[in-house]
Amino acid sequence: MGIHAVSVMLEALNRDAQHATIAKFIQNELDAEREKVALLHQQGSQQAELLREQGAQQFELLRQQQAAAGGSMHSRRPETLKIDISKYRGVEEDSLLRWFVELDDAIRARRIDDGDMQVAFAQSNLAGRAKTWALGLNLHDPFALGSLEVFESQLRQTFEPPRAEFRARTELLKLRQGKRDVHAYARHVRHLTSCISSNPVDEHTLVSVFMQGLADGPVKTHLFRLELDSLEQAISIAEQEDFSLRQACASSTSYRQPRRYDSGGP
Repeated sequence: MGIHAVSVMLEALNRDAQHATIAKFIQNELDAEREKVALLHQQGSQQAELLREQGAQQFELLRQQQAAAGGSMHSRRPETLKIDISKYRGVEEDSLLRWFVELDDAIRARRIDDGDMQVAFAQSNLAGRAKTWALGLNLHDPFALGSLEVFESQLRQTFEPPRAEFRARTELLKLRQGKRDVHAYARHVRHLTSCISSNPVDEHTLVSVFMQGLADGPVKTHLFRLELDSLEQAISIAEQEDFSLRQACASSTSYRQPRRYDSGGP
């Protein structure tokens, strides 16, 4: 009921009826306004709840994206192990085959997959004649060493002695301790063994060669009483036995008999 309709109706009523009509009109207006306020409050609560849900969804989506990005970054950057290798100088004392084994292990540990980076890493571990050779080759033709396989092939053709593994194997089988101590003899055996990489000598043969090459004495006798399964086991026991013998000799040498003093009596 509008205000104009109320005014027309009030003109036909007495004073008490007018008061009642006005009070009813005001009450109806108040009730209508309260309903509007309640509706607005309900709509505001629904909007706030919707905003909270949208914010939570966006936060969860952002968290998932960050987790996925972190996982992909972890997969793109796997953990690497930095292994240092010896420098190859291009001299006869350096075993090229053993250096190739060290190089391949270091490349795998560092996870170097790019061919150019593999060649660059290999060249960074050259020294002396070998480094001079690589620099000269790169100056003449920057693309001469295009891959690690080409690099190793060129290096082998230039510096590897003819029949290098055959020579190392022959020297190993004929090796004798001679005047060297056990440590020096074991070190030479290890060196020759590391030079034979393409067709390694089996462990039992290495044990036999090492024991047979030892100088005759307590160390060799002690080893022949044992059943040994590996070269390192034989070397370890031989060095321990040699150390014990040296300690025993040092103790007996340092021992002095007590002096006898003449008391002058009968």
